[in-house]
Amino acid sequence: MQYSDVVMDHFKKPRNVGKIDNPDGTGEVGNPICGDMMTITLRVKDDRIDDIKFNTFGCGAAIAVSSMVTEMAKGKTLEEALAITKESVAKSLGGLPKNKLHCSNLGADALHKAIMDYYEHKEGKVRETKEGEKVEHIGEREGKCYCPYCDAGLPDPTPICTHCGKPTLQHSDFPILKGAKE
Repeated sequence: MQYSDVVMDHFKKPRNVGKIDNPDGTGEVGNPICGDMMTITLRVKDDRIDDIKFNTFGCGAAIAVSSMVTEMAKGKTLEEALAITKESVAKSLGGLPKNKLHCSNLGADALHKAIMDYYEHKEGKVRETKEGEKVEHIGEREGKCYCPYCDAGLPDPTPICTHCGKPTLQHSDFPILKGAKE
């Protein structure tokens, strides 16, 4: 499959490239298999994404996905932006070759991580490792860590679930998402 005209347009003329200084939320994701790395930063005003930027190191599809995700999220409420999925990103781009679908996963994941980072900062939930490095908040139930996506128990805090491979962000702690899992 060839890239669509929409993919080529977002690759050749990417929108929202850059980094927001002192952002309200940051989402960083990467795929060690293909080497793509994405960072999305956002500014929130009145529960809406007022500004959003991305920096991506990767293939044309990864750049196009980053550009499209930021366009799709800009001006949306946080709840609306959280509803952006890998499927909706790929569809908005007019499809992606099968071997590039993982790029749409990265874009949606980076956006969701940036929003979760915003909520964590807003609620003061930032963990630090023994080395002082900040990491994502991982869900805890009865003193044990778990993945909010597949609900698997995790032996130790980890940024990626060892069962499903998704980022281990604690969704149920955020008021906007409390009803999503129930």
